[in-house]
Amino acid sequence: MITQEQIPTLYERDVFDRDGDRVGSVGAMWSDSAGRPTWASVRTGLFGRNESLVPLDHAELTGDRLVVPFDKAQIKDAPNIDAAADEPLADAEVEMLYRHYDMSWDESFRTAGGSAQATGEYGSIMDEDMPATTARAATGRRAAGDDAMTRSEERLNVHTEKEQVGRARLRKYVVTEQQQITVPVMHEEVRLEREPITAANRDAAYSGPAITESEHEVTLHAERPVVTTETVPVERVRLGKETVAEERTVGGAVRKEHIEAELPDEPRRTIG
Repeated sequence: MITQEQIPTLYERDVFDRDGDRVGSVGAMWSDSAGRPTWASVRTGLFGRNESLVPLDHAELTGDRLVVPFDKAQIKDAPNIDAAADEPLADAEVEMLYRHYDMSWDESFRTAGGSAQATGEYGSIMDEDMPATTARAATGRRAAGDDAMTRSEERLNVHTEKEQVGRARLRKYVVTEQQQITVPVMHEEVRLEREPITAANRDAAYSGPAITESEHEVTLHAERPVVTTETVPVERVRLGKETVAEERTVGGAVRKEHIEAELPDEPRRTIG
């Protein structure tokens, strides 16, 4: 349960849903007629441009987080409000919020907690004669009894989220190509050799008949290339990932307040 004393600590605090997902940050607070916090606007979307109302009933402070018992999608789909518009929030709009969050809305709420007074980051924005209905939060108004004016401005809050940008895969396929290899081969050739009759070969020369017919055959051999294939592993290929840090410049429109001071005997001065 969020107490009245905790209201000043809730502004700009990160809001998380019941599943632990970050939804946005607190932009403004609403309290009932007794000063109890009842609603908070959550800045969602890119640069927090949208603000969705979420009930603070059963909300809890856990460390630096404001945890609400709703899921992120339900909060983001809640009716948006313009926190800078100083206009009352009609009962019909509040009733629509109660239907969105499946909460009970009846006449007892209208007369009790329903007479909600909106409190912005810089105190109450409701005048005493404003109708006792839930009013929108606005900034830049002075709190009752305070002679100081607070100037505020918007700042860019940027976070990153991971998204899939592509896929890589390895695919192995077979191609056939022609290769030529030079291989040394040998073959036998016939060579006619003649030798004269000498004392060394005389006996072999006269060992046969004097005159006869005969023939002698020599078998020749040659080498020929024989091509076969074998499969051998040559390398291993894998896909690896590495994280590369880079910087990107993003921008967005922000609003800021200026205060004009008009002092006696001095020119008009702009602050901010």
